[in-house]
Amino acid sequence: MQKKLTIHDIAKLAGVSQATVSRVLNQKPTVDPGIREHVMKVVNEHGFVPSIAATILRGGRTQLIGVLAPPLTSPFVPEIMLGVAEVTDRTEYEVVLYMMSPTRKHSDVLDRILAMKLSTGLLAIMPGKLGPHLDFLSKQGVPIVTIEDQVAPINTPWIGIDNLHGGYEATRYLLSLGHRRIAHILGPPNFLCTNERYEGYCRALREAGLEVDSSLIWQGDFTILGGSTCAHAIFSRPPQERPDAIFAANDQTAFGVMDVAEQYGVRIPDDLTLLGFDDMPMTAFTKPGLTTIRQPHREMGMLACELLLSMISPQKHPFVPLHSDDENGIQVVSQNSIQRGTPFRFGEGNSAHAVFQGGMQRGTRGGETFSGPEEGDSKNLRILLPTKLIVRESCRTAQSVSR
Repeated sequence: MQKKLTIHDIAKLAGVSQATVSRVLNQKPTVDPGIREHVMKVVNEHGFVPSIAATILRGGRTQLIGVLAPPLTSPFVPEIMLGVAEVTDRTEYEVVLYMMSPTRKHSDVLDRILAMKLSTGLLAIMPGKLGPHLDFLSKQGVPIVTIEDQVAPINTPWIGIDNLHGGYEATRYLLSLGHRRIAHILGPPNFLCTNERYEGYCRALREAGLEVDSSLIWQGDFTILGGSTCAHAIFSRPPQERPDAIFAANDQTAFGVMDVAEQYGVRIPDDLTLLGFDDMPMTAFTKPGLTTIRQPHREMGMLACELLLSMISPQKHPFVPLHSDDENGIQVVSQNSIQRGTPFRFGEGNSAHAVFQGGMQRGTRGGETFSGPEEGDSKNLRILLPTKLIVRESCRTAQSVSR
């Protein structure tokens, strides 16, 4: 069996010191380009892979980013991970994936991972109840970014979507079709996104001069079964008391409605217009295709990874160049309340809102203006990506819906 090469062997083969090899492998800018090229040639010729354990023992930093994620069976995780990979592929960092399961105490696992220094920073996807522990670690200086819509982090920078606007856009579209009796099936009552989507629903109704009718609000739970249960209650009503449109708080809820509608002989969209939220892959293949609000999961992964890298190495991976921009006003409210900036672009055709608590700083990115935290205040940063209405066959104008 061939002996595994060490950094000492590479230094000897290249005719340089171990310190020089170390600086080359750690991509230090002080190394002469010619020497760097020579050392890397020796490294590549011999297939040398640096020892992570040795790097840690020397007090160095690993080039691994930890991603804490729900099981891959969750429909949004693969798309988020594609976005993360798209960013890391352009850098020297690799990704280590830690799967969350309902049976483990993840705060202890997380502490062990950080104690062993196996990851330089963490990206947590929908951490839920683990959020307070991540907030604690973030306050201790651990680079952490979350992708979250269930609970609002306190200390941790987080990426999400503009759920309020998504709910508003969904309801406004149904209103534009002429519908007035629009039911809403909520998500879990303790989720932040549930409340924000409901708020958007209410805002659109009130702008149209309509009061929110409590008899058209149903408590769901983001599952197909929850949607089915609500649908049974809705379709058990006399036809004249039923809604002519339903805005389901997520696609799985809408799938449950579709299934039960068929049992009651309710035709979509002939008898009922239906709109979901998420744009899961199967929404394009349901019969009829489901009109929905698309979440930009890949872009969320990209932006979260970019933000995390900027926290780990701000000089090498700056999140965004900041420039003074006094021509664009930024709404500033009280110190402890949410503040929304003007849209900025982080990629071709992709805009977002920077939202934060605390001091504000203006900047530009890709020709668009955004607001950002004052230096040292990045932990209060919240970025909301825009949603998009995807129209399919499940929606029809009120005039063409039979009653």
